[in-house]
This record gives sequence, structure tokens and C-alpha cells, in this order.
Amino acid sequence: MKYKVGFYGGKFMPFHKGHNYCIQTASEQCELVYVILFYGGDNELEILKKSKDDYLTVESRLERLHEICKNYKNVKISTIDVTQLKLPDGTEDWDAETPLVLAITGKMDAVYSSEPSYDDYFKRAYPWAKHVLVDPPRITFPISGTKIREMTDEEERKSWML
Repeated sequence: MKYKVGFYGGKFMPFHKGHNYCIQTASEQCELVYVILFYGGDNELEILKKSKDDYLTVESRLERLHEICKNYKNVKISTIDVTQLKLPDGTEDWDAETPLVLAITGKMDAVYSSEPSYDDYFKRAYPWAKHVLVDPPRITFPISGTKIREMTDEEERKSWML
């Protein structure tokens, strides 16, 4: 194993093949991986107001995470409610989330994402951890939660979700 402890977090709105690919990669590289579902952010609440899709509820996303991650023996799932963690402008305060993540994961060796733009935050929040980018150009699974939510073809949407 390359790392002892890894961390991967997200809203998972919805949980899709790209998310699973990142968890699979982390699972293969780490002795233990913490997957954290963040919920209650303003962006999420706006999406939920506009959508009638049950698969976007916190309960549904958490259930799906548990169902998929049972295949990975070294993955633990947790949640963090970010409802009260806001900056003065109302946006999510990722720095306020950091100690909550560390209370769950301890000092992790690796932080996983497919977003190079998260690098500065991860360097500030977890300076001892390596930011491991998993397929940032999204070649393996060219999808995002936003794209899935925008799809009008139900079969196409389901084909990307797990």
C-alpha cells in the first residue's frame, strides 16, 4: 500500500461512476479510506428545492454510498452536516469543515479528488497529506453530478449512476 490513511469527500449529488472510480483508486492505494458525505450546503439546498428526484436526498445518497462501499473492505463512511458552517457571504466555509474532517480521519496521508482547483485548499488544510488527483480530465468517466442532474433522458442518467 502506498498510503496508510486516505480521505475522499463530496456531496455525491448523485453518486456516480466517477465517484466510485475515485473510491476504488483510493481503496487500492490506502490501508484505510474515509469517505465523507458533506450535506446541508446552500448549493445543495437550492438543488433539492428545484428537484423532485429522490436519489438526491441525503438519506438516498448515504444509502447508496453504503451499498457501493461494502465492496471495499478498507472504506469507512461518515457524514458532516455543513448547514451551520457558513462564511459571512453565505457560502460554505471549508476551513470550518477541516477540524470536523480531522476528527473523523485523524492525520491522513492522502486526500483524493479529481479537481486540481482544490489543491490550494488541501495544501492549507492538510499540509502533510498528498493531494492525489484521480483522472482530472475525466477521461475514464467523463461525467459530473451537474451533468447528470441536467440530463433529460432518464436512461442516460441512470447509465452514469451507481
